[in-house]
Amino acid sequence: MNDKTIKADLMVVQLDRARTALAEAKTIGETKKVLDMAHAAEIYAHRQKLGEEAIAYAFSIKSEALRKLGGIIEITPKATGGEPYKAKSTGLLNNPVEIPSLLSLGIDKNLANLSRRLAGLPAGVFEQVRDRSKTLTAALSALRKQSIKADLVERELPRGRYRVIYADPPWWYGTPQHSKTEQVATLGTHYPSMKTGAICDLPVGDMAADNAVLFLWATSPLLFEAKEVIDAWGFTYKASIVWDKVLHNVGHYVSVRHEFLLICTRGSCLPDSDKLHDSVVSIERTAHSAKPEQFRDIIDEMYTPVKGDRIELFARAATPKHWASWGNQDA
Repeated sequence: MNDKTIKADLMVVQLDRARTALAEAKTIGETKKVLDMAHAAEIYAHRQKLGEEAIAYAFSIKSEALRKLGGIIEITPKATGGEPYKAKSTGLLNNPVEIPSLLSLGIDKNLANLSRRLAGLPAGVFEQVRDRSKTLTAALSALRKQSIKADLVERELPRGRYRVIYADPPWWYGTPQHSKTEQVATLGTHYPSMKTGAICDLPVGDMAADNAVLFLWATSPLLFEAKEVIDAWGFTYKASIVWDKVLHNVGHYVSVRHEFLLICTRGSCLPDSDKLHDSVVSIERTAHSAKPEQFRDIIDEMYTPVKGDRIELFARAATPKHWASWGNQDA
């Protein structure tokens, strides 16, 4: 038996004791002690190169301690600053009971927030984090997306027949452009992205009037996917407006500084106005995915509100009163 094996075995014995102590811990202080032990063991295992199994065991107990710590913090009266919190006692002696502050126990805001987040994870998701198959950041991001997507599904598409449909789908991006891994740095962190098939499956055709127009936002990498959506929704491509965002953005082949607003019709739906708008509009981009209101104004000029109802799909902000909306603008 070599030296590393002996060290690993001794560490496992200590961690077994820590897990027993964690099961019996009832206070923040007791749980924090176990957390410190597991954290120290994890560092020791790394430095002594005791193997992945030893490191994983220490990490699992540390994660369990953090989760339990977060649960206890949630039900414990809050302490402020570094001074002990004094809770009034209802006992016969009526003496105040001092509850140590989190800070005095070595728990800063970051650690407290981390423990609360772990405590708030569903059991199955926490197990993925504990077993290191998923990072906490990835787990929280996935839960957020699931929540928003579920909210979108629960919000049924409004009933009615709309003459004007304005849509900015949360297109799914890959890294690179069409791989199976979502590009976290773009849409995934701002709005729950959807695969092209899922966007196509939305019953938008059922809510379009017999004579209707669709204004569909699409980016350069997904131009052909946008055609699939247009076909699935029952429209025919007619023309486009190019939004020159002025500021350059990320890209793989070129520095992309433009986006397309595709104009598509169903039945007969020529513009109400004879005015021809410029096909290139230069407006400096602002927040991620936000579209300038000037484009809505263009739509209102081309198709007057008095001649038919209009709706914005995947709305990210409140819309004017004469526009219906569907999306997560209230999320």
